[in-house]
Amino acid sequence: MQDMSGKTALITGASRGIGADTARVFAQAGANVALVARSSDAVAALAEEIGPQAIALPCDVSSYVAVESAMNDTVRQFGGLDVLVGNAGVIEPISHLSDADPDAWGHAIDINLKGVFYGMRAALPFMLKAGGGTILTVSSGAAHGPVEAWSHYCASKAGAAMLTRCVDKENAGSGIRAMGLSPGTVATQMQREIKASGINPVSQLDWSDHIPADWPAKALLWMCSSDADDWIGQEISLRDPDIRTRVGLT
Repeated sequence: MQDMSGKTALITGASRGIGADTARVFAQAGANVALVARSSDAVAALAEEIGPQAIALPCDVSSYVAVESAMNDTVRQFGGLDVLVGNAGVIEPISHLSDADPDAWGHAIDINLKGVFYGMRAALPFMLKAGGGTILTVSSGAAHGPVEAWSHYCASKAGAAMLTRCVDKENAGSGIRAMGLSPGTVATQMQREIKASGINPVSQLDWSDHIPADWPAKALLWMCSSDADDWIGQEISLRDPDIRTRVGLT
């Protein structure tokens, strides 16, 4: 396991699923973890579970002011920021373009795309001043191919994937390691929402087809190591058996 002792990671969408397991995995590796999510009760409970190396920061990532405040609180508490995990995302409202509610569609973009940008924008000044850092974005296969009734999700994930490439283009020479992780389908609450929609082939998958949430969490930890340096500026797919072997997943 990558040793993260003395390092600090801020994780968005940390109240459940991939985000919560990422917080646990990073903390087990020795990192301080800042837990960012809209659900104040959930992140508070997770911070209590992890212990003094965790802080709960209720935050709506669709607000830059809120994200910047959470970033400042993290640096004030732990003295710096080494890793940003842009994980917060929503799948609802699942609907065809012809029926989509414009405001709800736009709100998904605010979270899934603008929220990723806000995290990067707030983190970069601290990381650049410190001489480097790692920015990890949780992507999706939906970033690269259309899925029925997921126009908001596909568009936002495609945009977030390109943001990650832009961060690499602009800042790789300044010590910033930017990468994306496409985890595949994961056994989380989001998959329950997808299942309930019944609209597209993803909703028809059996629950046993989904990987556990700690797999992408362990992959994100591995991505902080030099072993992942060959993928800087790129997107890693957890569907790739060679990547699973490198991460140590079975």
